[in-house]
Amino acid sequence: MTTLQTQGAAAKAAARILSTAGTAQKNAALEAIAKVLTERQDQWLAANAQDVAAAKEAGMRPAMLDRLTLTPERIAGIVDGVRQVAALPDPIGRVDKMETRPNGLIIGRRRVPLGVIAIIFEARPNVTVDAAALCLKSGNVCILRGGKEAIRSNRCAAELMRRALEEAGLPADCISLVQDTSHETANELMHLDGYVDVLIPRGGAGLIRAVAREASVPVIRTGEGVCHVYIDEEADLDMGANILYNAKCSRPSVCNAVECVLVHRDVAADFWKRALPLLAQKQVELRGDDEALPLLGPGAVAATEADWDTEYDDYILAVRTVGSMDEAMDFIAAHGTGHSEAIITKNYFKAQRFLNEVDAAAVYVNASTRFTDGGEFGLGAEIGISTQKMHARGPMGLEELTSCKYVIYGEGQVR
Repeated sequence: MTTLQTQGAAAKAAARILSTAGTAQKNAALEAIAKVLTERQDQWLAANAQDVAAAKEAGMRPAMLDRLTLTPERIAGIVDGVRQVAALPDPIGRVDKMETRPNGLIIGRRRVPLGVIAIIFEARPNVTVDAAALCLKSGNVCILRGGKEAIRSNRCAAELMRRALEEAGLPADCISLVQDTSHETANELMHLDGYVDVLIPRGGAGLIRAVAREASVPVIRTGEGVCHVYIDEEADLDMGANILYNAKCSRPSVCNAVECVLVHRDVAADFWKRALPLLAQKQVELRGDDEALPLLGPGAVAATEADWDTEYDDYILAVRTVGSMDEAMDFIAAHGTGHSEAIITKNYFKAQRFLNEVDAAAVYVNASTRFTDGGEFGLGAEIGISTQKMHARGPMGLEELTSCKYVIYGEGQVR
């Protein structure tokens, strides 16, 4: 067996134990994880500092460095997320329905774990803990494979969590980390049939598409975030400018950040007078169409066709001028990734049309796309934002990490 197959076999064995663990034991394990991450945060921060130093030396972009960097405040937030997950209702064992058939059989549908979940993600050490906590509470074992940029941070967090599991009486292999960050190991994980029940990629569009294309195990696509904000001709333009600034600039490297703004030509000149000073605070590079360029100032550049489909993960914004809401919705249908889309308008009927007709996991009226997040939606931490329609869509919390099985009670019935 290869190293990864051995890891998969250990995970499979742990899954049989974890699937029958009670809520109290899982919550105790989560509290132990929260405690050890707090008590040993200096150890985690030191490992992360080594990752950040190496990333700076390698020339990592500032926005990506922000994703990689841990601080005491961010660790406190991560730990709080673990405790929030512990406080959530346990979906495992819940019966969605129970009915008696005419033949006397009593048939119920019960929530059960998916099993072994493999997660491939990039340079975000918080994902290591968020994913592990959600998998643990939902009765799933996880195999984590992070990017090479965060390997020291991830090793430290995984080792601390494994120690906490054992203290709570659960197998350490309920959480494991792939130590080798090579492409070959990622490829093997994508084909770990018989060990992995579902694979979830978290990262940029390139990673997600590669995994969906190559994997032989079932995949849930998450996080492809070419998100749009449409500024309608009946928008509150100050509101629109503030929402655009937040959606682009609060954290440009995350999947719910906006990448393209669509502005109705009747209000474009007035809108950009309000929006440009805000975007200039973060030196956002604007890439506009021919109609928008004269309004965007001397720093703007002409957009190419590729810009309409690019997830920048940076302080870059594509700008498109449209003549109607229909044109905006057609553009979103052609270039969106089904993640999050927003309209800014004071017209109730337009808002309802946008909600009804735009096909995305989250559709907003007069609010920032940055709210597409498990915590903001009341789900606790999330394992990713699913942009597909099968099994789960939108922020994937505890319930989305379960399946179901039918349980049948009989009294000797035969067919």
